[in-house]
Amino acid sequence: MVSRQVGTQQTVRDGGTAKAATKQRGRPRSFDRETALEKAILAFWEHGYEATSVSDLTRVMGIGAPSLYAAFGDKRSLFDEVVRVYGTRYGSFGDRALAEEPTARAAVERMLREAAAEYTDPDHPHGCLVVHAATNCTSPEVEASLRELRNANIAAFETRVKAGIAAGELPPETDASALARHAGAMIQGMSQQARDGATREDLEALAELAMAVWPPS
Repeated sequence: MVSRQVGTQQTVRDGGTAKAATKQRGRPRSFDRETALEKAILAFWEHGYEATSVSDLTRVMGIGAPSLYAAFGDKRSLFDEVVRVYGTRYGSFGDRALAEEPTARAAVERMLREAAAEYTDPDHPHGCLVVHAATNCTSPEVEASLRELRNANIAAFETRVKAGIAAGELPPETDASALARHAGAMIQGMSQQARDGATREDLEALAELAMAVWPPS
């Protein structure tokens, strides 16, 4: 992330010679934006959108409300940025698996196994922020945006399965939509079970069972 620049550059001409002068506006930011954003990610991830108040955010981020609004906008704007950064920093394992594995089956199997590891990592809250943040949410806009992300994931699974059918990796009668929704249900269910205390080994066992329903190549 690149912090917004404070100040404007002005050109002053004196005797035909151009001189640069910088006019500072306002006080310089006294906190590290990336560090504060990471703390906001962890707060929303742990408690969800609705249960995380602005006062909670300012406390964990170590900044005042005016600084939060100046750097990130309102709570909703901050949350939108949190979701984008979370997707890159913590949630990109699924996209990588779909892009890098040679078959649809290998891609989904890798994704589920990596989800088992990521969702139970002791270094951050368990489960998936995109799944958990909508719990008990009263904001239709936030619910809709998170639903759109989850549905986009299922659409990506379906696209990969259809590619596998076209390539002859899967039987032509394979129901790509059902198989994609099965993968989505597994990801979402694994997220909740991780929050409920399931271990990595528990979720890896689920991933193995999940792959048993796939048609033979």
